Amino acid sequence: MKYTGGSFLIEEHPASAVFTPADLTEEHKAIARTAREFFDREVAPNADAVLHGDLDLAVAVLRKAASLGLEAILTPERYGGMEMDMTSVMVVAEQIAGDGSFAGWHGAHAGIGTLPLLLFGTDEQKEKYLPRLSSCEFVAAYCLTEPQTGSDAMAIKTRADLSADGRHYVLNGQKMWITNGGKADFFTVFAKINGEQFSAFLVERAFAGVSSGAEEKKMGIKGSSTTPVFFDNVQVPVGNLLGEPGRGHIIAFNILNIGRLKLGPFAVGAAKNVLAVSLAYAKQRKAFGHEIADFGMIQHKLAEMAIRLFAAESVAYRVEGMISDHLTDFSWTEPDAAKRMMKAVEEFAAECSIVKVYASEMLDYAVDEGVQIHGGYGFHQDYAVEKAYRDSRINRIFEGTNEINRLLVTGMLLKRAQQGRLGLVKAAKGLMDEILAGPALSADTDSEERRLVRNAKKIALLLLGSAFEKFGAAMEQQQEVMAGIADVVMERLAMESAMLRVEKTSAGSDMAAVLLRDCMTRVEAFARPVLAACGEGDALRSKMTVLRRFAKHEPVDSIAIRRRIAGRLLAAGHYVAV
Repeated sequence: MKYTGGSFLIEEHPASAVFTPADLTEEHKAIARTAREFFDREVAPNADAVLHGDLDLAVAVLRKAASLGLEAILTPERYGGMEMDMTSVMVVAEQIAGDGSFAGWHGAHAGIGTLPLLLFGTDEQKEKYLPRLSSCEFVAAYCLTEPQTGSDAMAIKTRADLSADGRHYVLNGQKMWITNGGKADFFTVFAKINGEQFSAFLVERAFAGVSSGAEEKKMGIKGSSTTPVFFDNVQVPVGNLLGEPGRGHIIAFNILNIGRLKLGPFAVGAAKNVLAVSLAYAKQRKAFGHEIADFGMIQHKLAEMAIRLFAAESVAYRVEGMISDHLTDFSWTEPDAAKRMMKAVEEFAAECSIVKVYASEMLDYAVDEGVQIHGGYGFHQDYAVEKAYRDSRINRIFEGTNEINRLLVTGMLLKRAQQGRLGLVKAAKGLMDEILAGPALSADTDSEERRLVRNAKKIALLLLGSAFEKFGAAMEQQQEVMAGIADVVMERLAMESAMLRVEKTSAGSDMAAVLLRDCMTRVEAFARPVLAACGEGDALRSKMTVLRRFAKHEPVDSIAIRRRIAGRLLAAGHYVAV
């Protein structure tokens, strides 16, 4: 069944319809093994040299990845690519995520560096450039951000003016924080034609006037290249305009949606690596005559890392599965193939933002606890967890900050409702009728887990309805309210995704039992200030009473369950869904 964006808030999704890691095909598993073997053979042994500045080596490793097809998973075979599906993109990202720097090289090249051309380029543009990108003869970069714009992408100052003879656009401007910027041969550059029409251009480093600045001194991903890129009277052939004049925002924002989705498996893979390192250290390190793995508080940390990882993994693969359901029997030979793919991704733009925020914050939690488990050694550069800690932090800034993405989650859901594409109004009205009718007298025969998930949906609808009733069209100015609603919506999607995964595969039941109750506790905490901002007096007290009723739940012995989860993790030595 093809679901629509935001439908998880108003519809019941059966477990059979949810895509999980257990649904990976043998082909997906084979490409995952290829990516993992490549990482172990080529990335890990060279990571230290790259970290200390050997960027030529980084490019050489990237080109070896390209020789295996890992840098052109989606690209059609006729352009030198693998012509595989979006799930394959996800599994490759997860397997190479053990090194944040290489993940940066790969993501900037294979993702935001190549996809604009693949999805929006003309046949002539693709014939000219895609084979060179597939082989990494050309290393790609994506040039959107500028020194004074940050998250306000539409405020860019880079100009593109048509030359007097009409043969070139002349680019002038500066881009900032460009991943792969120091070594890229090919740039997708966003500029305003005549200072007004936001547009995209395909620019070669070989064009006169293109130059890179010095490498930025960063907190993490130090083995990646991040530089400013300058354009000084660069003559770009008119045939290198990507898409239509004034439609560059369509390219920019749709490519960012895919980048947000891919950040999910990047974070999941990195978290699995940190968890494995932490498990090994906990079994090796002794204190007070015992392995620290025997201590309850260490077991709590290990289990909680895995629980949050399970949630993020469940959300990321479920969202990818919903997108792929819209791409059944997809072929690059069909008319408007690229438009079909972009439409499928755009349909779930809010969910892609959720994946980005939820997974990046899960990873930050995991690396922080990983350092804590290592104690003083976690603060030392000789230990992998210290590097993972620094590398993780950029993910909450990449692909739009988590603050921006929180606003996008709520904003896009409301926009879809206003367009009649998401039945939030009807669902909110149904909830109000239920609230006015009072608690049902008949016994609820659903499991506690299903009741929790259902009630989390009701709380999300209660907040959306209350906020829209209070602020109306001015709601977008209430950023704290928008963000609070997004937090509830994200927790709700995580709860349902984990529950349905357990129902479908029987894997992760202990993790889901703890997760759902902790999520509901957080949902109630997120909801309180939102409701307080939307009402007062008796009306507020009534809604707070409703909130407490919906959030009420029976606890489980989470201490015992976490100990059980930790025991299984320690026995396995790596992440397992238990």
